[in-house]
Amino acid sequence: MLKFLTGLFAWLGGLFAARPKSSAATGTAAVRIAAAAFVGPWEGERLEAYLDRIASPPVWTVCYGETKGVKQGDTYTAQQCLDMLSASLAGYHAQLAKCIPTLPLQPQGVQVALTSWTYNVGAGAACSSTLAKRANAGDWRGACDQLPRWDKAGGKVIRGLTNRRAAEQKLCLQSLKQGA
Repeated sequence: MLKFLTGLFAWLGGLFAARPKSSAATGTAAVRIAAAAFVGPWEGERLEAYLDRIASPPVWTVCYGETKGVKQGDTYTAQQCLDMLSASLAGYHAQLAKCIPTLPLQPQGVQVALTSWTYNVGAGAACSSTLAKRANAGDWRGACDQLPRWDKAGGKVIRGLTNRRAAEQKLCLQSLKQGA
């Protein structure tokens, strides 16, 4: 896992270093592409629907964690899964930008990290969180520092979520530092 994270951060670092400080000039397309590259490995790709038993209640899931409209027996191609992930991430980014209006002005890494988190926890939880309150108060570092708190599913700490939140926080904080 460490080797994977090191490679991912090297790739993402190169991607963000070549970009402007914010994606306001480039739109959300670049954020969506980077977010898909970031989120995909964390979610894992499953071409056939499976019952996610960690969720409460269990929910049918497919591709990269998609649950909307998924039912037993559904199957998709890798391209369909990627398209679905990209569309979902665009929607989650847009929902998060509604409750944190200055999100699109932040460095791309911040947007990717928070979009990844929102995709995982849901826009309702994200928008009502302390993280959103801190971001809206202009405390972006404080917002990034809230990410590790979101490492539970069903009330239990999940190692994969702990690792994902650490990666999101690292990307968020590094992007703030580079964007300053």
